[in-house]
Amino acid sequence: MSIQEQMPRTYVSPGMPPLTLGKRFSFFEFWPTWLMYIPVVCQWLALALKYRSLTLPLIANPKLPLSGMVGVPKSQLLSQAKGELQKQVLPWFTVTRTEDTLETQIVKLEQNLKAHHVHYPFVGKPDIGCRGAGVKLIKNRKELVQCLNKYPVGAAMMIQRLSDYEPEAGIFYVRHPDQQQGEIISMALKYMPYVIGDGQHTLAELVARDDRAGELRHLYQNRHRAHWHEIVPAGKPYRLIFSASHSKGAIFKNASHLITPELTRQLDALMHDIPNFHYGRLDVKFKNVDQLTAGTDLQIVEINTASSEPLHIWDSNTPFRAAVRSLLFQYRTLFELGHANRQQGYRPPGLKALIAHWRLEQNLTQFYPETD
Repeated sequence: MSIQEQMPRTYVSPGMPPLTLGKRFSFFEFWPTWLMYIPVVCQWLALALKYRSLTLPLIANPKLPLSGMVGVPKSQLLSQAKGELQKQVLPWFTVTRTEDTLETQIVKLEQNLKAHHVHYPFVGKPDIGCRGAGVKLIKNRKELVQCLNKYPVGAAMMIQRLSDYEPEAGIFYVRHPDQQQGEIISMALKYMPYVIGDGQHTLAELVARDDRAGELRHLYQNRHRAHWHEIVPAGKPYRLIFSASHSKGAIFKNASHLITPELTRQLDALMHDIPNFHYGRLDVKFKNVDQLTAGTDLQIVEINTASSEPLHIWDSNTPFRAAVRSLLFQYRTLFELGHANRQQGYRPPGLKALIAHWRLEQNLTQFYPETD
């Protein structure tokens, strides 16, 4: 029997193309962030000397503090969206944890749900956060109370309508300040990991038997502790994560072949609805690949900015050299955009502001609930 015949069948979300895993992992896929970014730091220092500014990338998107590099609320950028872009972002609002009783806050929050046409289940996530930290699928009031209770006083949670679709793509967009048209420089599909029940084995056993998930049990076990030793019914696809984050176990696959002129035109038109937006990755939900490539009926979840990554680098089949080259290109582009905006009169912030925002994000992240 061949290796392919021994592998368990792979379930993918309806609307997603079949998943060809290839290699289970790239050897660098789960390296510590600091290790992967050593070449980026070296280049950053070299470019800082060339452009005579250590913080020049922080004005790549000059209307957003620090260009959204770290410690900047998601809501600060989304609130700038106008026109058609505003319509395509899934409805959202924020709630800030106060010293009021939880019951008082929940009553007010549920009133806001009605006002924004959001209903259970919905998504709750930190307004300041990254890499999927604290993202929760909130199905009822009890779960809302548990989630909000984790937030310290003064921290904000974003409430967002749950998408109609499960398929998701990360689309990286860049537009030079001197150009009218932008381009998509990277696109990746985000596959949710599933195991399929056989009516005989427990969830723990199914995960252990899976080529990729079996190596990532530490990401799934605590999240599914209530069902870990239960037998999964035959034929039932069991989803292992909700948040489409690579660090939480999602599978990313390079989708550059799906970048079309139609998608590029549609996305470029949308991104003109944010003032002076030049650089970032959109996390987009879509019904099927045909609508994705046509750029129609897209539902935008988030717009990630200066510190976002081109997600194709986490495809297990991406060579190390190509991944590093993409990261270096990304940060070189940030310097180029910052330089162009400085020539238009914008001034880079000081290093002190960057450090303060980084500390804020680090301090808040330790309180957030476990990601779904």
